Amino acid sequence: MNIVKKTQKLALASAIALAMFASAGTAMASDLSEDITEARQESQIWTTYALSPYLRAHDLQVSVDKGKATLTGKVDEGVNKDLAKQIALGVSGIAEVDNQIVVEANYVPPAASTERSFGAIVDDASVTAAVKSKLLWSKYAQGLSVNVETRSGAVTLHGTANSAAARELAGKLALNTQGVVSVENKLLVDESKATLTETAKVASDDVGQAVSDTWVTTKVKSTLMHSSNINSSSIQVSTSEGVVTLAGRANSGAEKALAVELASNVRGVTRVDAKGLSH
Repeated sequence: MNIVKKTQKLALASAIALAMFASAGTAMASDLSEDITEARQESQIWTTYALSPYLRAHDLQVSVDKGKATLTGKVDEGVNKDLAKQIALGVSGIAEVDNQIVVEANYVPPAASTERSFGAIVDDASVTAAVKSKLLWSKYAQGLSVNVETRSGAVTLHGTANSAAARELAGKLALNTQGVVSVENKLLVDESKATLTETAKVASDDVGQAVSDTWVTTKVKSTLMHSSNINSSSIQVSTSEGVVTLAGRANSGAEKALAVELASNVRGVTRVDAKGLSH
């Protein structure tokens, strides 16, 4: 009988110990999950700062504890301090921000490293992608073999074009891209390829009805959006059987003419009607 009681007591003790261990394990898992969430939130806030042209040069620190983000560092203007706060509040799970950033009118950010910052690398990659896309959507894409490189907004074009006109067009499309400060056009003209006119005709024949009006509208909108000197939000685009209609308001006659030219160069566009685009 005593043996039975001892066995029962041992089983009870073991069960209690296991329950305590399981409880502790759950608590540890909860703490770990919270740490991971806070690390993700800190990373998301800091990454957004690094990408912002207004904040990337400043030395800002971020820490998160139970939904509260604490910001420290220095900026030169109050508007940048408020921007840092609003970015933090926009991150999922951040309910409160303790903004300890100090505003110093004469603050000079630390000297930039010789290596490009994360934000600058992303900016250049975005510019490269936009230029490549605009060239790819062009009616004369088949006449171009282009490699695009961007560094600090300076774009270099390498490769070949089948005519001087195609080479010039590529340079113009690149230069009229947001974020581009200069273009070095190193494209070589290879006249052994089809002429620009022939290339355009082949492209049009090959695509035929495969290029839908929806596709054309999307690419025209994207081309205008990625282009500098164009207020794309004020221009409406629609397409019917390859005819693109631009409506709304341009800031000037030059902007209207540029919008028409850029739309005309998109593959699948047969004509551009800009009578509804005032200036």
